[in-house]
Amino acid sequence: MPLSEHEQRMLDEIESALYAEDPKFASSVTKQRVGRPTARRRLIAALGFLIGLAMLVGGLMVDFELGGLKILSFVGFLVMFGAAAFGLLAPNRHGAQDPNGAQSGPRGDGKPNRGGRPSFSERMESRFQRRFEQDDS
Repeated sequence: MPLSEHEQRMLDEIESALYAEDPKFASSVTKQRVGRPTARRRLIAALGFLIGLAMLVGGLMVDFELGGLKILSFVGFLVMFGAAAFGLLAPNRHGAQDPNGAQSGPRGDGKPNRGGRPSFSERMESRFQRRFEQDDS
């Protein structure tokens, strides 16, 4: 669904505020490719999918069932599903920097160390609260 003119203007204002507040973060976000698997990841996923497909078809030919379930075919399906998920999902980057450039917290919970400086979203929220309070008075 396309954005209305008002929503588009608001989005443009937020984007320009982002560029004004933190140009380094804004440039890193625009350069970042989200969700694009590497060639190696695609190759591993394709090979895993083909192995799973071979297991699925081979399980139909082999006369081995457990409780009426063709075990080899079922495992082949799971391998195919896992390979597809591996190929589609972005890699998990532990210990990587967040988009603001801050390292993960010492507890390893992924919360950045800001040194008392509020984040961009916290600053935007406080500005919104101040504007809201000004409108009420």
